[in-house]
Amino acid sequence: MKAISTVALCAAALALSVTVDAQDKTQTDRAAAVKYLEETRQAFLTAIDGVSEAQWKFKAGPDRWSIAEVAEHIAISEGTILGLIQTQMLTAPAPTGERMADEKLIAVITDRSKKATAPEMLKPVNKWATREALTKDFNTARDRTIEWIKTTKEDLRAHAAPHPAFGSLDVHQWVLLVAGHSARHTAQIEEVKTQNGYPK
Repeated sequence: MKAISTVALCAAALALSVTVDAQDKTQTDRAAAVKYLEETRQAFLTAIDGVSEAQWKFKAGPDRWSIAEVAEHIAISEGTILGLIQTQMLTAPAPTGERMADEKLIAVITDRSKKATAPEMLKPVNKWATREALTKDFNTARDRTIEWIKTTKEDLRAHAAPHPAFGSLDVHQWVLLVAGHSARHTAQIEEVKTQNGYPK
């Protein structure tokens, strides 16, 4: 009887340890995601701050995006991806097979040496009449993403959905993609500023 009690006690202690470890990992994940979301928000806002109207609309070529178009692409993507996460990805099945490490995913997303074509739903269409309106909606969407990460009870590692370029990503990684996507295109904004003919 004593032996059974000891075994049961050990099993309970192990289960508690696993639960605590999982909770710690979840909190670490969420803190890292919030930090990255805040950092990339500030980088984007800094990149467009002080840009003149001529600079905002400048295009280095007919097939190149202006800063205004890149900013719109960032703002459209912000709310769209979170919406997909909340309505579709949280009902997706559990992850299977290998997935890219978080750090590698961020590195690949932000690597501007590999070009990508935006899907039609995320292409700029002059949705916002002013930069101020775009910035306001971007900040609102980013605030919503951060608040959701902080408060959701969902296990963001328990569901995964495929990305056309990066393969299977769990929901936590889809959140990192939101931030990494804005970082990638903030770098594109900085590239526009270096183009020949960019207004002074």
